[in-house]
Amino acid sequence: MSWLLPAVVAVPVLGAGFTVVAGRRLLVQRVIAVSGVGFVLVAAIALLISADSGSAQVTQVGGWAAPAGVTLVADRFAGIVLTVSAAMLFAVLIYAMAQLGRDALDWWFHTKYLVLTAGVALSLVTGDLFNLFVGFEIMLIASYVLLTVKTGPDEVRATMSYVVINLVASALFLLVIAFVYTTTGTLNLADLSVKMAEVDPAVRSGLSMLTLVVFGIKAALFPLFMWLPDSYPTAPTPVTAIFAGLLTKVGVFVIIRTQTLLFSQDEPSTLLLFVAGATMTVGVLGAIAQNDVKRILSFHIVSQIGYMIMGLGFLSVAGLAAAILYITHHIVVKTGLFLVGGLVEAEHGTGALDRIGGLLHRRPVLAAMFLPLALSLAGIPPFSGFVAKLALIQEGLALDRGMIVAVSLAVSLLTLFSMTKIWGGVFWGEQSKAEAKAAPGMVAATVLVVGLSLAVAVLAGPIADLAARAAGDIVDPSIYARLVLGVQP
Repeated sequence: MSWLLPAVVAVPVLGAGFTVVAGRRLLVQRVIAVSGVGFVLVAAIALLISADSGSAQVTQVGGWAAPAGVTLVADRFAGIVLTVSAAMLFAVLIYAMAQLGRDALDWWFHTKYLVLTAGVALSLVTGDLFNLFVGFEIMLIASYVLLTVKTGPDEVRATMSYVVINLVASALFLLVIAFVYTTTGTLNLADLSVKMAEVDPAVRSGLSMLTLVVFGIKAALFPLFMWLPDSYPTAPTPVTAIFAGLLTKVGVFVIIRTQTLLFSQDEPSTLLLFVAGATMTVGVLGAIAQNDVKRILSFHIVSQIGYMIMGLGFLSVAGLAAAILYITHHIVVKTGLFLVGGLVEAEHGTGALDRIGGLLHRRPVLAAMFLPLALSLAGIPPFSGFVAKLALIQEGLALDRGMIVAVSLAVSLLTLFSMTKIWGGVFWGEQSKAEAKAAPGMVAATVLVVGLSLAVAVLAGPIADLAARAAGDIVDPSIYARLVLGVQP
């Protein structure tokens, strides 16, 4: 089954090439894209099942043994995030195909989308820093082009901010790679988990901070988040939805992977908990100040990242398990919220709260889809967000970290307030006149994502148990080292 690891990257790359050959034959492009992303989803499920059964997959590409070769790894943590990501990539692709031609999505959308899929997959399964850089660049290059599908002045201005800041982060990442290789003589993550323990503590702390800054930009942590709220709302809905659901979470995934594997600590990190609290607070305050659905939801991406970093900051099995559960919940819920926002825009031509209203009576299906997602984001029981936040709060109290717990509860209340702001503006009030009706495929894809969010809530127990097993793996770097290197460090 280890052949699935290179395949989850190679198949979408090949699919992208085939869509170019297909030219403007849209049906052929669609078949190739659905087949490619569908394969990644099926492969991700198989890799997760294998990892959870105790047979995590490791592939040394080209037969070169670690740490010299290119290593691909699918442990429980990578399997969980890859599976949820692939599910959202598939659902958003269905949504995009229904919208194609209605929102200026061009003929090469499928090519870019498959390249983005390959970049996400490589970023999650790679076992060395350099190929992590490659995976991020593949993902980001595709995202740069996708953001310019609509090329008005506002879109170009917002995209330039996104591109420049991420290019700076990529340049810093190359510096980190150079420093790490100079210091340790290796870039293999498993090998680094062994050799980092021998590095001078001051140098190790410096590398940890540089790494946190690099991936903090990509994950939109405080104070490195300002590129996100301006760039995401200007893109077409399918692009915004998949960016909102995945790109920052890939950054969080890498932060968790590197901080636990390379720079592990025995005590909760005050720095990480401060960053988590500041990210939550600034994000939710920014959301409250907005008057557009997409901008409110974009600021909430920032705010919710804070909860994931909160779990990492505890540096415990329970805290990391809660963070993994939160990532799983948030990828689905945030994608769904942007898809619902896209349906509103498709029918009214705007997401401005003062220009629409009354959808509860005219389009109750949109209200029925929005409500569980909004309540889940705010952490209201019995939805998935409540389960994830409860796990974080319980661990925070157990570790006597009352300040971050208080901040997280206050932010949850403010999140609920901002969701009621959308509800009051979009679904209550005087009925606005629709300019069009969303395509049935767009509605069907959104219903699928909402259903998956409810499934996460219903299966919260088993998912939490799986997250705990994944956290148990990543909190002990020696497990990853034995998996890849086959030796006891």
